Amino acid sequence: MKRHLLAASALALLALTACRKETTDPVNNDYTSAVDNSLAESMFNDMLKQADQAAEEGGVRGMMDACIDTIVIDTTVMPRTMLIDFGPVNCTGQDGRARRGSILVTFTGPYRAVGTVITITPQDYYVNDHRVEGTKTVTNLGPNGDGNTQFAIAVNGTVTAPNNAWTSTHTASRVRTWVQGEETLTPWDDVYLITGNGSGTNRNGVAYTLTITQALRVELGCWHVVSGKLEITPQGLATRYVDFGNGSCDGTVTVTVNGVTFTFG
Repeated sequence: MKRHLLAASALALLALTACRKETTDPVNNDYTSAVDNSLAESMFNDMLKQADQAAEEGGVRGMMDACIDTIVIDTTVMPRTMLIDFGPVNCTGQDGRARRGSILVTFTGPYRAVGTVITITPQDYYVNDHRVEGTKTVTNLGPNGDGNTQFAIAVNGTVTAPNNAWTSTHTASRVRTWVQGEETLTPWDDVYLITGNGSGTNRNGVAYTLTITQALRVELGCWHVVSGKLEITPQGLATRYVDFGNGSCDGTVTVTVNGVTFTFG
């Protein structure tokens, strides 16, 4: 089984400040698309994290999140399945997130095996009372020309706010390259470079596109994306340019729109 972990996108920091923006052009400088994309990225990355923490090659880890009620692995079917059940009532984990429901993981082989396909599907699954629906698929593409294993990532899903206040959609097509730590058994020295694009519709029904213009660097020893750049373009509006910094694990993000730059961290 896999030991893969993607850090949640640092764009979530925008959610803490988006409501405080005051501009002469509030529509064109609106950050809703960036915030909703960030939230969806975080939710789907979190599912992958939970699957990684729950299992290892050959079975269930000896230590797992105390909020998980049960983990059931079935190796008699193909693809094999793992069901991670958090129970029907919210439970707050060590990371401060409240979860309920379950996550179904199917896998056709070991994480490191070329061609293995891992599919993660939430089932009546909530994080902080946000309902997460859809699928995330991870496919082992094998080594690139430099000998680094690459994975294709595909996401197609939705996030619905508490009390059904709104729903946003999220799709992503990425390639993740394992550039450090592949030769060791511990996951904490793993480093990935993420490239690709995505799209979605924010809570207000505005469509947007997203392109990673400089590979995002994810270090499993850091909760933040430590470097890289991307662009988010809401339909009919100016592009938002997002910069994650120069490699420091400080969570600092800068966003530029219409020539104005904001720094968060």
